[in-house]
Amino acid sequence: MAVKTLADLTKTDLAGKVVLMRVDFNVPLKNGTVTDDTRITAALPSIQKVLADGAKLVLMSHLGRPDGQAKPEYSLKPAADRLAELLKKPVTLGPADVAGAEAKQMVAALQGGEVLVLENVRFDKREDSKDEAAVKAFGEELAALGEVYVNDAFGTCHRKHASMWAVPRVILAKGGRAVAGYLVEKEIKYLHDAVAEPARPFVAILGGAKVSDKIKLISSLLGKCDNILIGGAMAYTLLKARGVKVGKSLVEEDQVEAMKDLLAKAGGKIVLPADHLGATEFTSDDAQAVDEENIPDDLMGMDVGPKTRNAFGDIIAAAKTIVWNGPMGVFERPAYAAGTKAIAEAVAQATDGGAISVIGGGDSVAAVEQMGLSERMTHVSTGGGASLTYLEGKPMPPIEVLEQK
Repeated sequence: MAVKTLADLTKTDLAGKVVLMRVDFNVPLKNGTVTDDTRITAALPSIQKVLADGAKLVLMSHLGRPDGQAKPEYSLKPAADRLAELLKKPVTLGPADVAGAEAKQMVAALQGGEVLVLENVRFDKREDSKDEAAVKAFGEELAALGEVYVNDAFGTCHRKHASMWAVPRVILAKGGRAVAGYLVEKEIKYLHDAVAEPARPFVAILGGAKVSDKIKLISSLLGKCDNILIGGAMAYTLLKARGVKVGKSLVEEDQVEAMKDLLAKAGGKIVLPADHLGATEFTSDDAQAVDEENIPDDLMGMDVGPKTRNAFGDIIAAAKTIVWNGPMGVFERPAYAAGTKAIAEAVAQATDGGAISVIGGGDSVAAVEQMGLSERMTHVSTGGGASLTYLEGKPMPPIEVLEQK
């Protein structure tokens, strides 16, 4: 997907123009303060480029799910305040009526190099409405504020929302520019290159709770990968489909037959856990080793065991391209973190040795960050659902609507 980016815009394209930039400031808050500013700092290269070229910058983002109401706890003020600290310059916050008369006045008053953050776009129920006409109407109101559009919010690029999809359509229709920001450009590059032109062996590592969430991803990757390593709760549905006893483990019974077909189609590419850490109850931290595939009737699988960690580690060590999405167990609890930690360390070591590693969002990102390994990965995606959508080859309307090369 060859979209035009900020790198394709000259200073002439930006100087004195009002640039509407969609960012992802959906950050964690505590007592009105940003507790993790990773998403804000990730947007800084695009923000600084636009400001350096003399544009008037208007930022748009969502935060949480305020359900179309202007709820103070979902205000973007903490994010705007943190951005001001990072930029070392004032950042103004717009009113609760996101694109109303007051917001228009504030945009009109902007000078080149100044920054306005519009209030949470989800304060307007039309932002993520299922009514496309409503989405388009809100998009027109937002687009009326600017002349150039930049999408730097990859985490929402699988959503056909007003600020993501409708705004660039209107901007382009009125003769403006609509491009990807540096962050979205980077995401597309690594996710595309990893799947379209992988160095081999190409290994995918998948985990998480539900195999139903990742059936399409597994099917898509089967034709591209040399191996797919599967852990987490989703592995137990596949193990049951293969005739393995899984005890009280979480199983999606309605997916077992489909998994039998998938395993038959996989031709040995799918590698499943050979041993486990189990517990009598999900809430128990009394981990019990199960040193074979079959899990006793009174136990449920909670993490992969040492045999699996070693077997997965050997495959990862030989890989040249690695995509990882989903933990190997209930890694949030120390008793069941060993599997995910072992995978993270194996991927980091492979990356140190020259492999390309893409961590595909969600819990995998949380895991590598908690373990202090994110800097040793080639690319850590900012978009969980969006990265899955892209890897599956599904449509990405907010990207497709941008200017194409």
